Amino acid sequence: MTAPVLLVIAHGSRDPRHAATVHALTARVRSLRPGLRVETGFLDFNAPSVPRVLERLAAQGAREVIALPLLLTRAFHAKSDIPAVLRAARTGLPRLRVRQAEVLGPSPLLNAALERRLREAGIRPGDRSSTGLVLASAGSTDPEAIAVIAEIARELRHTGWCSVRPAFASAASPAGFPRTEDAVRALQAEGVRRVAVAPYVIAPGRLPDRIAEGASGADVLADVLGPAPELARLLLALYDGARCAAARPAALTA
Repeated sequence: MTAPVLLVIAHGSRDPRHAATVHALTARVRSLRPGLRVETGFLDFNAPSVPRVLERLAAQGAREVIALPLLLTRAFHAKSDIPAVLRAARTGLPRLRVRQAEVLGPSPLLNAALERRLREAGIRPGDRSSTGLVLASAGSTDPEAIAVIAEIARELRHTGWCSVRPAFASAASPAGFPRTEDAVRALQAEGVRRVAVAPYVIAPGRLPDRIAEGASGADVLADVLGPAPELARLLLALYDGARCAAARPAALTA
């Protein structure tokens, strides 16, 4: 039986680095599982759009698609935008079965990708006890997404860092998360010897650039998660989980 197509749904950006990074990630997924058809669709700004990809797949005879949101938390896009797009596709393409997989996080594989980027930026295992870490995400007003970022920061505190502060690239959150630059300054005011900023974002763009600007006073700035091998393995794990849950479709659709 033909395996379902994996459709990776990215937000999209006017910044060309965003789409390039997403395509690099999906290329890595293909390399890990030769024979699996992996497509990419964007919600905005970039082509192809999600509806166009689904229409093309239906025209080519595809029977089943697992749509995987390239999102780190379950916020507005995962709860509203993507389900709406997929509902419209199911109505217009009745012969194509489309199921929505879970978002990426939280996951140990994401934490491992974060650690990889910090190592690549020059952080050694012995540096943790004297290094304060700023976990910088794009930002959200969704309570569930905020809780996830806070929990990840708590988990990282138990891995040897001197201190860990969650921060947002956008305005301060309802949970009181500071902006990246404010978190950096707070750690420095506490006398932390070294401050590292880890962007908890997938691809470059406006908000990641804002994180980088806010990290200008830090000692270390890691790269975005990008096409990290851990991220590619996570996409395949979520795809496999969605396939195994085929008997419970209501749990995978909004």
